[in-house]
Amino acid sequence: MGHIRVFRHYFHVPFLLLGALEAVILIASVYLAVWLRFEDSARLAEVLSGLWTQGLLFSFVMLIAMTAMSVYPSYLREGMTGVMLRTAVSYFIGSAVLAMTFYFFPQMALGRGIFFIAAAISFCALFFGRLLFSRFLSEDILKSRVLVLGAGEKARAVWDRVVESNSALSYVVVGFIPIEGEPVCIEKGRLIQDQEASLEQIAHRLGINEILVAPDDRRCNFPVRQLLDAKLSGIDVLDILNFFERESNKIEVDWLSPGWLVFADGFSYSQARLVFERFFDVCVSLAMLLLAWPIMLFTALAIMAEDGFKASVFYRQTRVGMNQRPFSIYKFRSMREDAEKEGAQWAAQADNRITRVGRFIRKYRIDELPQILNVLKGDMAIVGPRPERPEFVSSLASSIPYFQERHRVKPGITGWAQLRYPYGASVDDSKVKLKYDLYYVKNHSLLLDSLIVLQTIEVVLFGKGAR
Repeated sequence: MGHIRVFRHYFHVPFLLLGALEAVILIASVYLAVWLRFEDSARLAEVLSGLWTQGLLFSFVMLIAMTAMSVYPSYLREGMTGVMLRTAVSYFIGSAVLAMTFYFFPQMALGRGIFFIAAAISFCALFFGRLLFSRFLSEDILKSRVLVLGAGEKARAVWDRVVESNSALSYVVVGFIPIEGEPVCIEKGRLIQDQEASLEQIAHRLGINEILVAPDDRRCNFPVRQLLDAKLSGIDVLDILNFFERESNKIEVDWLSPGWLVFADGFSYSQARLVFERFFDVCVSLAMLLLAWPIMLFTALAIMAEDGFKASVFYRQTRVGMNQRPFSIYKFRSMREDAEKEGAQWAAQADNRITRVGRFIRKYRIDELPQILNVLKGDMAIVGPRPERPEFVSSLASSIPYFQERHRVKPGITGWAQLRYPYGASVDDSKVKLKYDLYYVKNHSLLLDSLIVLQTIEVVLFGKGAR
């Protein structure tokens, strides 16, 4: 089944189908709960007649909560136990949101009995539905059949991804066709060597959906004519950079070239988009400020209680923003005031410069909350690559190709790299995070921003990736 692209972000089709099925289950559970609650009552028909909006609300809120807790991606790494634990947390969050909604809009309210019955029914139904889904997800019939053109280092990278993922992918690699003059890095048993048949004939014989073009050097006997014949016969032909972008939601910097950047879709901007993004940033930051001001006040008091009332609560630091313009970022101070007396340095694991209060607020990202002011000022966005210090940017740009391209958009409080990779504190970490930052710069949209904001809730709740 593969992927579908919505506003330039790739979604796994089976998970979209699962989400649609679960939306139906959640709505149906509300109707079933009402029927069980009023089975012998004359009110049953009256209650059912106005239930559609409540069912939609229940389904929408629970699906959003499950998205925020990364329930669907967890299928690929945690199994059914992790999925259902995340679902339980999602139900707790969703219930709190629905309770507030019912308080402010009582006409939308479900009775407590109906609500708890619907929650219990839907939770059990989701469990059994997901068991069936997990079984079908492992079947190759739902996966795209891929033939790899090439057997060198790039082709080996494709196979390594298959091995590392334990086959939980949207595709199955059928085999590799070596290119004459190119080193072979793939085991002999996985190679397809048929001197008589064309690429198109091999693909049709093996039931191939996609041909992945992965040569180490396209100047070595590259079969352009055969690829064209396969393409015109209805087989998708995909470049390895586009393939990894789709499958991993990142851009492989090591294989990147200026030509690919020039001709690739994305990296587009318009005045309308800038206006909508600014509206999104202001609305979300004001909502965050409204919800977080008690936490911010308590944090300020906790810092003063630990270090004395004369100690500074906030910390200002120069960072590099959009188009490499410097700006002052605001944070709650989480380190000793003399933490950088020896100059700028990366934060280390169990860093002894971090205070007791600082360790807690860094773990749950509370120290980042003053950056809401940076968003309101326009220096930052809610979502974007994390801003780095000028001292680090100059050294990273000299050692990592295309590092400066992450500054094509505003830096953010949260970002795609923060969701997909833990805290980075080295050049190697920065290189990996750049792969995700470039994906965001290329494909950013309000849809992707909204998805990142939702999934940041999980990062904050569980203190993932902090130092």
